Amino acid sequence: QVQLVDTGGGLVQAGGSLRLSCAASGRTFSSYAMGWFRQAPGKEREFVAAIKWNGGSTSYADSVRGRFTISRDNAKNTVYLQMNSLKPEDTAVYYCAARYGSRSNYQSDYNYWGQGTQVTVSS
Repeated sequence: QVQLVDTGGGLVQAGGSLRLSCAASGRTFSSYAMGWFRQAPGKEREFVAAIKWNGGSTSYADSVRGRFTISRDNAKNTVYLQMNSLKPEDTAVYYCAARYGSRSNYQSDYNYWGQGTQVTVSS
């Protein structure tokens, strides 16, 4: 079992930056691939970024590649999403997720989810 707590959301102006954190419980965090997803009002939840259990590989949605960076610190049981050059269209609730196994871009592959943290980007 893994419990996830997302933090770090807030209100930021376009062009600004935020760093989201996802703290995980459990001693086997390093065995889990982690992902970030987001859901904007009136839209389906979508993939943002994912990282392998050891941080050795990452993947990004085209809409955020080059602006967002996913990373993890297994010693702290935490995964991060650094978001730079934010745009109003990045406004959404952001969720971290965990799955035992390989990295995946598909939310149906993830077993555990955080409660979400709101990111609002003003123009």
